[in-house]
Amino acid sequence: MTVRHPAPPLQRHQFAAPEPGPRLLVLGAVHGDETCGTRAIERLLGELQRGEVELQRGLLTLVPVTNPLAYQLGKRQGERNLNRNLRIYAAPANYEDRVANILCPWISEHEVLLDLHSFHTAGVPFAMLGPPDNDGPIEAFAHAHAEQRMALHLGTSRIVEGWMETYARGVARRQREGRVTAPDLLDNSYGVGTTEFARTQGLYGITLECGQHRDPQAPEVAYRAIRQTLALLGMIDAPLAPSEPGIEIIRLVDVIDMEHAGDVFVREWASFDRVASGELIGHRQGGAPVTAPQDGYIVFPNPGALVGNEWFYFGVESKRQL
Repeated sequence: MTVRHPAPPLQRHQFAAPEPGPRLLVLGAVHGDETCGTRAIERLLGELQRGEVELQRGLLTLVPVTNPLAYQLGKRQGERNLNRNLRIYAAPANYEDRVANILCPWISEHEVLLDLHSFHTAGVPFAMLGPPDNDGPIEAFAHAHAEQRMALHLGTSRIVEGWMETYARGVARRQREGRVTAPDLLDNSYGVGTTEFARTQGLYGITLECGQHRDPQAPEVAYRAIRQTLALLGMIDAPLAPSEPGIEIIRLVDVIDMEHAGDVFVREWASFDRVASGELIGHRQGGAPVTAPQDGYIVFPNPGALVGNEWFYFGVESKRQL
């Protein structure tokens, strides 16, 4: 049964320059315990209001707290994960459904999206990139060049791709095995978050993972990324920093769920820890080993995952050329 909470309102701050230009949306705290984007947006908001930063062209929309209930609770979500199954709901069943009905039209009003996040365990910042241009059934897209250019100028040395294909694989496994009863975890749209929804509306955008939740540098990573996106789009007068040398591209290929509360990792994994084929990653509650299917990387390990939800992702080196 869904627990009813007070419904804090969403707030957005818009700045429209007299000169036409790109329409950029920047989101913070889509997950309530990921506050680096909130702090970075608040910092830029103050600079814009004081005239220390001048918007020269286009429309800039800032949403410091995209999920106010989760932010108020200090948790990843209020009643469900806002960054999954993001769409318009004719009959909203929970707080995040109602937020989605506000947020989705806001996204559709723009051309570019920057969504600022952080992660559970130690690791370096990285950008989540969408697919190459394609007209396929999973995530058709036509702005890969612009999105790749954006990813290259956000100040990170690592880029990750393959999100939607990985989620489709995870949903298919849940449906096949029939272990999960929560309807949203079995929905074919479960992997659709902010940037994935944005691409269905003709936008391009990046989810930037700015570091570990409590890393004091994460708000600075987020702030620099906003400034660099504005510079890249010609919306402010600021130098565009070059891309980081030797950028590593990793492709997600699978998502592994926590099946039981007793599932445990064999050690404290950090995102992008390398593993060799057959290496032991964890144990299921009954003792069955969970091993690496091939040489690759652990991504987003979450030892505190809810049963039925994502325990960790598995990635490999990508052959994609940016």
